[in-house]
Amino acid sequence: MLDQPTERVQRSTGSHRLPPPPSALRGRIVVAAVAVGAFAAAGAGQTLQAAANSSSSDEVTPLASASEGAAAFGVGGTAPAAPQILPVARTVDSASEVDKLAKSQQYTAEREAEQAEASRPKYVRPAAGAFTSGYGGRWGTMHLGVDIAGPIGTPILAAADGVIIEAGPASGFGLWVRVEHTDGTITVYGHVDAYSVSVGQQVQAGEQIATMGNRGFSTGPHLHFEVWEPGGMKINPLSWLNANGISL
Repeated sequence: MLDQPTERVQRSTGSHRLPPPPSALRGRIVVAAVAVGAFAAAGAGQTLQAAANSSSSDEVTPLASASEGAAAFGVGGTAPAAPQILPVARTVDSASEVDKLAKSQQYTAEREAEQAEASRPKYVRPAAGAFTSGYGGRWGTMHLGVDIAGPIGTPILAAADGVIIEAGPASGFGLWVRVEHTDGTITVYGHVDAYSVSVGQQVQAGEQIATMGNRGFSTGPHLHFEVWEPGGMKINPLSWLNANGISL
């Protein structure tokens, strides 16, 4: 009675197992597995060989033309390249440039001359030195000028712009210089040692025209300076100088 349950279990267990395949079928399965492995190995070898060949030949080949470059990137192949924009040199007229430069330089020179003219003095003291004698009666006679004493050779300057109307010997003065100014006034420079101008020469205020001397009727080196109005009247030089901003 105890053996029956055991036999049932064995039968129940055995009913779930597949029967082994025939020997011929087992042989075919082994052959197929070997073939699959061979094919896999061959494929892997070919893949490695292709990768090696690709890496060894992976070099940059220069393109011979713009059309080849376009074809390589799939943007046109042999289609004509885009037009190039070339710089165009501007034509320069050298004569015109030289003319412009000359005009600019002329304008600059004129401006500088105008500024210099505006800034220079229009009236100056005729000589450096000591004021020793004024206009009026002196020693019983009329002294028609003013005297400025100094060493022989002291520069004598034109008191204002004008033109030289006389330079040379003069009675009582030894040598003198006379300058006529734009308003017709005449200034006289007497007892000069030497003069450095000529008749007709244009001079400016402050320009040297002579040197101080002791020629003629003189008691020592000095400049005798007179001012004549356009009508010929000899006026006080000190008043004329003061009216034009100059003091002695």
